[in-house]
Amino acid sequence: MPRLVNRSLKVALDLAVISIAYWLAFLFRFEFAIPTPVVELFLLNWPYVVFVQYTALALFGVPRMAWRYTSMHDMVQILIAVFAATMVLVVLRLALPSMTTSVYVKLPLGVIAMNSALVFLGVLGVRAAWRFRGEARDARTRTTNGDSLRVLLIGAGEAGVLVSRELSRRPDLKLKPVGFLDDNPTKVGISIGGLKVLGSTNELEAIAERHHVERVLITIANASGSEIRRITQMCRDAKLETKIIPGIYEIVGGNVNLSRIREVAIEDLLGREPVQLDEDIVGASISDRVVLVTGAGGSIGSELCRQIGRFAPRRLILVERFENALFEIHRELVASYPDVALEPVIGDVCDVARMTHVFEVHRPELVVHAAAHKHVPMMEWNPGEAVKNNIGGTRNVGELAHRFGVARFVLVSTDKAVNPTSVMGATKRVAEIYLQALSQRSSTRFVTVRFGNVLGSNGSVIPIFRDQIARGGPVTVTHPEMRRYFMTIPEASQLVLQAGAMGHGGEIYILDMGEPVRIVDLARDLITLSGLRPDEDIEIRYSGVRPGEKLVEELSTHAEHAEKTTHPKVFTGRIKPHEWDAVVTGIEALFRVSQLGAEHVRATLATIVPEYQPPPGPHLPAASEALPAEPRKHRPVTNQGEVLAMTVATATE
Repeated sequence: MPRLVNRSLKVALDLAVISIAYWLAFLFRFEFAIPTPVVELFLLNWPYVVFVQYTALALFGVPRMAWRYTSMHDMVQILIAVFAATMVLVVLRLALPSMTTSVYVKLPLGVIAMNSALVFLGVLGVRAAWRFRGEARDARTRTTNGDSLRVLLIGAGEAGVLVSRELSRRPDLKLKPVGFLDDNPTKVGISIGGLKVLGSTNELEAIAERHHVERVLITIANASGSEIRRITQMCRDAKLETKIIPGIYEIVGGNVNLSRIREVAIEDLLGREPVQLDEDIVGASISDRVVLVTGAGGSIGSELCRQIGRFAPRRLILVERFENALFEIHRELVASYPDVALEPVIGDVCDVARMTHVFEVHRPELVVHAAAHKHVPMMEWNPGEAVKNNIGGTRNVGELAHRFGVARFVLVSTDKAVNPTSVMGATKRVAEIYLQALSQRSSTRFVTVRFGNVLGSNGSVIPIFRDQIARGGPVTVTHPEMRRYFMTIPEASQLVLQAGAMGHGGEIYILDMGEPVRIVDLARDLITLSGLRPDEDIEIRYSGVRPGEKLVEELSTHAEHAEKTTHPKVFTGRIKPHEWDAVVTGIEALFRVSQLGAEHVRATLATIVPEYQPPPGPHLPAASEALPAEPRKHRPVTNQGEVLAMTVATATE
């Protein structure tokens, strides 16, 4: 009932505004002395004019707009509606003078013009007044509560304006913006959205002290990592709490979700630009199709499932051997995508009978194979398991995809498969070779997607560093010059889907990993973000390069001729496929020796992957030892295609 009363009141206000505008137009037209003969015309046309103008407003959705949040878009809609009504009145006035009922359309053109202007101003004005009333009430609420934090916004661009506007609408957050800081000198001193630009970031400490600021909110859209690092350090020096708003690419439809305001994270300091998917291509490969993801409970596999859910597959099959991991991702996806049919499947890709049953029952059209052993030192100590899972699991799922006519198959690979020095890298390279050879014999489009390290994935460097910091140190880095390129989990997953959708079969796609990062710098940044000082509060200790690791990783070999694709962050490398019989013979030999010992496995891997260079010496160090290894020599980058080839990788994966 209150809702009906509220709507009725607003309709009545609109009708009253249109009526008052009509009366004033006549008064202005005849200078407040309406001739007696015109009074009849005035009274007869009143309902007719009100009907035409309110109908136009209704047709353009003006009565449905929320008055409390009237915006520029709403203003334009009101203007269009009033213009449409004006055109109707003018056309009737000029085209129908001879009609017997023409008294109802013989409005003076001056009255029509003034009436239209007054209606626009009145309809917009009552909404602006309503919004002002609401914001004033919110301001009084904040004052009454008395415990709002005074917030300084850094960045007076589009994102900053959206954030300041949203803060004014959300008194429950108890955040009171006091102004902006911006390094654009033309903005200093002006008022944006009711807040003044108080100065540049170089004046942060003085301005914060003058205005009693308690928190700084970084609202710069897509700021570089170095810029965020500089601002964060300045805030820390000024003893100010620092938060960040996600980039403008995460702000949809001119609105910002303030629940996404968070602490500055290591991802912000890396300054990665957002991935822009070609959603038409990706959607066409996923929408209304049956999609199967192996390793669905892992860090990459689970994010792939989240991204796939956005494109409304007909059914999504989650294959995972760890029950708890499968339970968590299934529960999350049920909540996020209630309209997507989900099938959680506990199964091991090495179990041929189980996988055959899964393919028979579900008949997938797209397979994304993310299940693998990925930790380099662990696979050095357990090479037989690397062969079984990384090669055998891929062979099982690939053969089933071929047998059951799967349209597309995407293998998630790694930069460690290029000129490998580790068992993990060599086994992933064999998996690539196998699928490339199989693609020559199959109607299934087999595609490999190769990328480097992923921030925050299970067992990767970031969680390890955080755990070491939480324990008080030391933070262990293998080598002071160890470098890697990094991607975020969502970015890597989106590009896997992009590359998979582009492939015609047999390609090895290579993802652009951005700028290289020294692992020791990453450690220092994490220590600083934790509010501590590197080398003073937390020791950084070098432990030595571990078995199978390189100082520098590559994403492609010179022979693969990495080339640009239609997507700016996806390159493709083409290399002549191996002979099918030789590949099959080599893999069978690997399985025969997989339980005979590490040296037998390495020797056999080297016959299939001649570029594989295992660590020197007859024996691996014990798991507790830290044995430095001589880094491999790399020739200089000589062309653009090889920029990706010199992708540098991480210390503790």
